Amino acid sequence: MQPATLHRRAALTAAVFTALFLVLLALVATHWGPLGSTDRDIVVALHRSAVEHHGWTKANRVLTDWVWDPWTMRALLAVAVGWLLWRREWLLALWVAVTAAAGTALQQAIKAGVDRARPQWPDPVDSAHYAAFPSGHALTTTVTFGLLLWLLTLHGAPTKWLRLLAVVAAVSVLGVGFTRLYLGVHWPSDVLAGWLLGAALVYAAIASYGCVRSRTNERRASPEGKVRS
Repeated sequence: MQPATLHRRAALTAAVFTALFLVLLALVATHWGPLGSTDRDIVVALHRSAVEHHGWTKANRVLTDWVWDPWTMRALLAVAVGWLLWRREWLLALWVAVTAAAGTALQQAIKAGVDRARPQWPDPVDSAHYAAFPSGHALTTTVTFGLLLWLLTLHGAPTKWLRLLAVVAAVSVLGVGFTRLYLGVHWPSDVLAGWLLGAALVYAAIASYGCVRSRTNERRASPEGKVRS
């Protein structure tokens, strides 16, 4: 598949994820009844389990507070950016850093704008700050592993590495969403929104980076199709 085709497909995918996120945002902002009922049913059932099973609750807190914490994810991307800078891949390093920063800024802005209350419990097993929608944990984990998979693909990593990271990514993205629900600090639609917005950001980064690189290569190319020295 030609690079231009890949960039267009990434842009289309980003648009689809963005549209789905906007639909979900509208449903949350208008307090759509069926969505609210589904959210409540799920978190009530999970919270009942969290209160009864202390060991499982503690394990979920370790995973959400340390393994899949947004700062842990940002540290992974910082290492990736440092590696790219060491390789003198300045543009790619900038793209990864800007995408990660945009994810943080965007989710905080939406949280403030929607100002959705988190689930409230008489016997909470965990606590969280700021508004609920979207889930910062879900968004940050999605962005981090999406970008890492993209970087490995760009650099021709062996298929077995890509498959291994894909498995780790899937477990982490789904796992962090479950921990936020199990600990009663998010509604399911918050987590889904984090996944959708995170995926949209990753594909937007892929599309825009590919577009910039293609235009740069075209400007450097001579009329005969040879690269100028």
